[in-house]
Amino acid sequence: MKPTLGIPRRTEVIEKFKSEGGMIAAVLPIHYSRGLLRAFDILPVEVWGPPRVDVSYGGAHLQPYVCSIVHNALSFLKTGGLDVVDFIIVPHACDSLQGLGSILLDFVKPKQHVFPLYLPRGRRKEDVDFLANELRSLYDSLAKITGKRPSNEDVLASIQREEEADSLLAKLHENRRHLELSNLEFYRLIRSREFLPAEDFVELASRALESTFEREANSIPVLMSGIVPEPMNVLEILEEMGGIVVADDMACCGRRLYGVGKSDDPFVRAAERIVFAPPDPTRGSPIEERLKHLVSKARNTGARGVIFYHVKFCEPELFDLPDLRKGLKEEGLPSVAIEVDINDELPHQTITRIGAFLEVIE
Repeated sequence: MKPTLGIPRRTEVIEKFKSEGGMIAAVLPIHYSRGLLRAFDILPVEVWGPPRVDVSYGGAHLQPYVCSIVHNALSFLKTGGLDVVDFIIVPHACDSLQGLGSILLDFVKPKQHVFPLYLPRGRRKEDVDFLANELRSLYDSLAKITGKRPSNEDVLASIQREEEADSLLAKLHENRRHLELSNLEFYRLIRSREFLPAEDFVELASRALESTFEREANSIPVLMSGIVPEPMNVLEILEEMGGIVVADDMACCGRRLYGVGKSDDPFVRAAERIVFAPPDPTRGSPIEERLKHLVSKARNTGARGVIFYHVKFCEPELFDLPDLRKGLKEEGLPSVAIEVDINDELPHQTITRIGAFLEVIE
């Protein structure tokens, strides 16, 4: 029997968490430590835009060539969309997000506490140490503001709770072809990780994994890569044309399949999980590493082609794109590049290109 997901709305989750005495952190893309925040009884709720906001409010402070995720986030803030949150965390994943962090610290200055989070661009021991120190600094700042000082044991237990949730997230990805979920249902499920407490996500994911089936062989399997699948109706359109997403390399999803850390030091452990996550251009991963990762995912899942679904003006994505597509072609994997603005409806031209690509790889 097809599972009933029953995913609550973000607003419902926020209201419930705050009613129980917790606080909320709005977190911009992409990498941060959920476990550290939860140790302070702070629920991270991610802000990937959101779509469908009046971007003119952000446009007063941003250049027109800044990506729509940053434009929308600043506009959402200025129109009161983040009034409910207590903190804003801005990881420095790209120049646009770094610029947004500076604007919030020096110009717009919202009522919430704003914390930038600097991310290393490598996988050396020094990179782990750097990020661990960044997380310790965030811990100290939160301790001063909240008056709480969770022990190392408390932080470690919180991180391990997130590891359990992430292990189930990985199982959802691994079992994608055997889950009785449409493209849209699947992405709604895995993206609920963006705002659900870990314990609630564990319950939801476990229920979804209980029901598996053999999918019809006539679906066209594809791998999706990019930042965020917005507007989400692209997933319905893809399915209507016979396509199924069997592998994911999206920044909001597949690039955050964090493994289990090794260290008993909670800050080092949290840093390890991020530093050794799947390849990601926002963390400076070499193109060769990304190519090998994409080819491996496609081979293991049977994906016949790759859809690069990237946000307009996203420089980290665009820098890698030509070499990635060339490398995939040499490996016998066709690809198509789709550029979107998350605030716009999906253009008919884009829909036509997706349909044409599926015909080629069918």
